[in-house]
Amino acid sequence: MVLGETASARDWASLIDHTLLKPEATEADIRRLCDEAAQYGFASVCVNPFWVKLAACLLRGTGVPVCTVIGFPLGATLPDVKAYETRRAIFDGAREVDMVINIGALKSGDDCAVEHDIEAVVAAAHEHGVLCKVIIETALLTDEEKVRACLAAKRAGADYVKTSTGFAKGGATVADVALMREVVGGEMGVKASGGVRDLKQARQLIEAGATRIGASVGVKIAQEASGQKMTAPETRTAY
Repeated sequence: MVLGETASARDWASLIDHTLLKPEATEADIRRLCDEAAQYGFASVCVNPFWVKLAACLLRGTGVPVCTVIGFPLGATLPDVKAYETRRAIFDGAREVDMVINIGALKSGDDCAVEHDIEAVVAAAHEHGVLCKVIIETALLTDEEKVRACLAAKRAGADYVKTSTGFAKGGATVADVALMREVVGGEMGVKASGGVRDLKQARQLIEAGATRIGASVGVKIAQEASGQKMTAPETRTAY
């Protein structure tokens, strides 16, 4: 999927998970995030589990779903805990979940544990028709580990693989997105997240094979696509 130079702000917004995951986010911040999502038509809003219920209420009738994060940001909780967290988030109104893999297990060579971990969340999500994206945290992995993580997610039946939490030492890169796309083929989505700053970078990631962008600067990207300048300074940290 590549958007041409004539793509509209809404075309771009439809690929962006409008994201706010910083721990100090307030209710007012979440309300503003949801107002922006409804205005621009983002693919989803992505918030921490505590805010799912509020976001779902605020976005009811807008067509914008709520996404949340599972086992975030370290991925080191147990599979049954991640599954419960998924079910609870769905009960509160989440329609997409982005889970963090067990990074330590992957780096230990225990791909079976990684796959089981992903399967637990995928099963809980798919039981309710909810999308599951798998965060592999590319900044912490070698290329060989990235391949193994993507294959584990694919075997486990996930809908997307995703680059980053935004809380590690690096975020999405064109090279990582291209590698992930090569591994999963056309059967899965690829989400690029972490450090996405502007339309130019978002375009490069889409051209490399991303089908979704996770960003805290969604409004900036949409406004750049429509030729507008930012109406207010962007204060949220990147995702």
